[in-house]
Amino acid sequence: MSNPFRYFNSSPEVIRLVVMMYVRYPLSLRNVEDLLADRGIDICYETVRFWWNRFGPMFAAEVRKKRIARMRGYPQWRWHLDEVFVKVNGKLCYLWRAVDHEGEVLESVVTAKRDKAAAVKLLKRIMKKYGGPRTIVTDGLRAYSAAMREVGKADRQEVGRGFNNRAENSHQPFRRRERAMQRFRSMKALQKFSSVHAQVHNHFQSRAPSDHPPSLQAETLCHIGRVARPRGLNVARVWACCATR
Repeated sequence: MSNPFRYFNSSPEVIRLVVMMYVRYPLSLRNVEDLLADRGIDICYETVRFWWNRFGPMFAAEVRKKRIARMRGYPQWRWHLDEVFVKVNGKLCYLWRAVDHEGEVLESVVTAKRDKAAAVKLLKRIMKKYGGPRTIVTDGLRAYSAAMREVGKADRQEVGRGFNNRAENSHQPFRRRERAMQRFRSMKALQKFSSVHAQVHNHFQSRAPSDHPPSLQAETLCHIGRVARPRGLNVARVWACCATR
């Protein structure tokens, strides 16, 4: 496989650091530029935009591939499905999310309508990747019931007040990131960012070392160390500043 960084003067570690900072934390393009300039990495905010669009999906695909391979070895206990309104260029669209029992986002789908076809699209996509769960928790939207009947999982649906708080809470990091980006201009851009953001956010969540392999957070800390040490920077201070912003 050819090296995707072969035409870039910056090191892969710097590119990965920039993309992860922009996706993971509620920072604007200029915020990332200022943070890196304070630590001796001189890049333009348009470079941050270009790197995110070029390498963000690639990094997310790497994370998703490892995660799916790991999750297929364990039984799926419970999924939570939910949808939220997202305004795209003045029009309302719908962001559908599937979350597992630990709060990790399994899949994100953007649609123009809030109907059975959209719910079926979400269900088929996650079942193809992860298999079938023991229970699927939804809200009272009738599109979920119709979609569950179509895919043959009607007996596994659970609906109740407060049952779907796990999915409701999973929208909060995305909402904070949406405000920092000043919303989206197209459904394609929304789908792209929501998919990448979900995968990166999953792997930055703290996990017990005995239950999960090293996360992307540990890998990013290693990349920060490689970038910071040649420049005489304090690795702990760089990471603390990124986390607080």
